[in-house]
Order: sequence, then structure tokens, then C-alpha cells
Amino acid sequence: MPVAVFTHPDCVRHDPGPGHPEAPARLTVLLDRLRRDPGAEVREAEAAGREALLRVHPAGYLERVERLSESGGGALFLDTVLNDASWAALLGATGAVRAAVDHALAARGHAFAAVRPPGHHALASVGMGFCLANNIVVAARHAQDAGRERVLIVDWDVHHGNGTQALVERDETVRFVSLHQWPWYPGTGAAEERGVGNVFNVPRGPGRPAMQYVEDLWAAIAAATGGWTPDVILVSAGFDAMGGDPLGGFTLEPEHYAELTTRLRERLPSAPIVGLLEGGYTPSRLADGVAAHVTALG
Repeated sequence: MPVAVFTHPDCVRHDPGPGHPEAPARLTVLLDRLRRDPGAEVREAEAAGREALLRVHPAGYLERVERLSESGGGALFLDTVLNDASWAALLGATGAVRAAVDHALAARGHAFAAVRPPGHHALASVGMGFCLANNIVVAARHAQDAGRERVLIVDWDVHHGNGTQALVERDETVRFVSLHQWPWYPGTGAAEERGVGNVFNVPRGPGRPAMQYVEDLWAAIAAATGGWTPDVILVSAGFDAMGGDPLGGFTLEPEHYAELTTRLRERLPSAPIVGLLEGGYTPSRLADGVAAHVTALG
């Protein structure tokens, strides 16, 4: 059975402008690749409503994002830039994320959400790092509302998911494991940051052997799930940790994401897995990484 990949056409319409690394081509190249891949089935989800985001983000913040987009766009925060389609893209991405979670929870197989803008830097009331809403925490709360109490979030983007950590670090029902470059943007993610014992940060320097990153992340996942079995696994699937990415210095290759995905399936066979697209700024390389992850999900 091919792996269901959920997206929404408005995700491509979000455009931060010429020269911005979080460009529409990231998604258009990826979707073209996946539509030709017999191991993936690309599906168009329905856009969500604003209420789907209120579990994570306050109404005042969402209204500010909507107004800025409807007025033609502009800088929400430094490098986080909107155009007139960004609000629609956000609702489309949220709909695709929720559809991927619903698909996996209904035991139809693991799933992937091919969406943009990304999400793991977004705080409750602050969009940053190209992110408007925290897609992975939206997914976690949606799964919990469906009765899956324990959520494991694995973040292998090269940048620390500061927004995700801030939103879950006092919640014992969620465990957050993050491998990320250190020191690097956004400057958070020290190993000593443990939340209520539910945060497992793996900060590492650039240029190390790829399998060292794999084994260090795996050791943290094993520690997070020792004696604690999640009801669902959510992956903040950034692929900017691959060698040559312009915004990172790690050395991973597509086969390493496949290896990690396979290990997750084998260690926690009862937990459905949903991957959500985060970073990765060379479109062809991003497509290679996602394809490897999706193939391993299948």
C-alpha cells in the first residue's frame, strides 16, 4: 500500500519573496517527485478553519496574521514574511496536518503532511524562523483530542524546535526529542533544558560523521521511550540536516532518514507515525529526503 501524503494547493501560494530560502519550489519539486513515486499517494486535504488553531495559538495572534496577509503581506517577524496568500496557506497546511493524523489514527497506515509554511519555531503568540503556526503541536493536540494521550515528537530538523519545546515542556503527556546543530539558530536546545523531564535535546556540532548523528538521536529516542510507550509518533521532518544544505552543517543523507524511520517502526510497532514537513532548502535534496522517509513509512 502506498503511503498517504496530504497537502493543500494553497501551501504553494505562500511566498516570502525573491531570494527567500523558504520558497514555493520546496513544495512544488517535492510534490512532483512524490506524484511519480509508486510508494506515495498524494491527496488533497480540505482547509481547516481558524478554530483548529485555537488549541495552540491565541485568537489575537491569529487575527494579526490574518490581517497582515489580507492587507497584502509583510514581515511578521524579521525573516518571517507573508504575502496575500499566507493565511490561506496556513489554513490549508493545518487541514492537511489534521487529515494526516486522522488517517494514521484510523489505522489506515502511517502518513506524511507535505505542507508549508513550516512550524516548529512558532511560539504561541510569535511567528518566527519562517514559521507561522506550530504544525507539530497542532497535530499533537488533535491526536490527543481523538483519545491518543501520549505523544512522542521527534524533531530531526537541523534547527532546534524552540517553539515546540516552549509549547510542550510543561506537559508530561508529550515527550520531545530534538537533534539539532549547536550553536546555531535559534540559540535554544541545550542538553540541560529538560522541561518536566519530557525534553530530550541532542545538540551537536557540524561536520561529524552521519552515523554519529543517527546514533546520538537514537539514544535519546530510546531514553525518551524507555518504560513509556507513545500512542502516536509525530516527526518534525526537516531535511536541512542533509549534507550541503545552505542553512545547516550536518552530513545526513536520505538513507539515514530511512534508517531512523525504520527503527521507529520496529521499536514502537503499535504507534502510528505521522511526518510533517519542516526545513530543507535545496528542493531536489529535500525531495530525496522526504521520498526516503515516506518509503520507509511504507
